[in-house]
Amino acid sequence: MTTNPDAQERALSDWSRLLTQALQILDLEVDQKMLVELGRRSEQTVGGDAGLVSAFVVGYAAGLSKTSGRKSAAEAVQSAADTAFQLAETGLDGPGSRQQSEEPGWKDSAQ
Repeated sequence: MTTNPDAQERALSDWSRLLTQALQILDLEVDQKMLVELGRRSEQTVGGDAGLVSAFVVGYAAGLSKTSGRKSAAEAVQSAADTAFQLAETGLDGPGSRQQSEEPGWKDSAQ
C-alpha cells in the first residue's frame, strides 16, 4: 500500500467505484473521508479493528433504511459481503476494474 496521500485517496476512490459497481449500487456516493475518519476515531477510542466494525454497522444501518424487499436484510448483507470478499482477493485489479475493462465484469452477479 502506498504512503502518498493523493495516491491513497485515488486508490480509495477507485476501490469505492469498483465495489459500488460490483454491488450494483451505482447511485451511491461513498464519503471516503468520513468513513476513514470514523475508522480512525473508532480505532483510537476502542482499538483494534473497531474502525472496520464501525464502517460495517453504519453501512448496515443505512442499508436497512433502504431495503427494497427483494431479499431479507441478512441475505442482502451476505450477498454484498460475498461480493466484497471476492473483490478483495484481487483488489483494484479484479473484474470490473479499469485494468480488466474488456472482461464481462460483475453486471449480473450482485443482488
